[in-house]
Amino acid sequence: MELKYFRLIKTIAEEGNLANSSERLFLTQSALSHQLRDLEERLGFKVFRRSRNKWELTDEGTELYKLANKLFSSIDESFSNIKHIKEGSRGAIKLSAECQSFFHAIPEFIQKMGILYPEIDIDLTLGATHQTISQVLSNEIDIAIVTSKPASEELTIVKVYEDEIFAVMHRENQFNTLDYLEASHFSKIHLLINSFPLEGVSVYEHFLKPNKINPIKISAIPFTEITLSMIQANMGIMCAPKWQLKPFKLSEEIAFKRISENGLKRNHYLVVKTEHRNKKYIHDFISSFEEDFLK
Repeated sequence: MELKYFRLIKTIAEEGNLANSSERLFLTQSALSHQLRDLEERLGFKVFRRSRNKWELTDEGTELYKLANKLFSSIDESFSNIKHIKEGSRGAIKLSAECQSFFHAIPEFIQKMGILYPEIDIDLTLGATHQTISQVLSNEIDIAIVTSKPASEELTIVKVYEDEIFAVMHRENQFNTLDYLEASHFSKIHLLINSFPLEGVSVYEHFLKPNKINPIKISAIPFTEITLSMIQANMGIMCAPKWQLKPFKLSEEIAFKRISENGLKRNHYLVVKTEHRNKKYIHDFISSFEEDFLK
């Protein structure tokens, strides 16, 4: 039974005659009468009893009228849900990362998101990376990428990535003869980092600090190219995952050395306030991020 017939039954029952129904449905009375006659012939029973200008539903027609109300109510509800879904797909996300090395991978992902979800505006926030959790809690940042799992009931935490940090050094560096670096070796190392404070440096936070070791010298150099040039001159060591250095042309004189016997591995987590987790544009971002980075 076509939807137009349910609309016809509902309209005539509510208007009580063909004249008013004709105006409401933008059809002539003749067209309505023809549709109703065609419907009743197909059904094999009368839908309306006609008496002068008054049209009343038969018992069978009453059941069809009830069904029509349910159908159109469901249709209205579904379109309302679709509208809310569509509206929920729009939003702005302020994104930051605790570890600056991750900023090398994020721009390509943001570019991909711009194609797949043009209605999501992503703003990459740099600086103050050691404060990402507090910034999420205060709504300064919507989503943060961190390497330490925060303990807060206000946050939803999604593990998305695991990598390994290596000591990057010149092949003639005294420590390149070792199978791996122990924490104590760093007390004799000139450590090259992206920026202070040390709490935002993974090798310090996850390896040196727990072992109560401080490098003999630390220099903050915000440009990886300069850091690599210093390493090539055997003027220090940086600690980074191999994927971070893929965009750079590395000298054959540069070597990667494992940190600790089992390697210094770390997890990356997406952190978002739980109250925002189910917003559709937040959900779409996290799903896409997991698809790109989950390993």
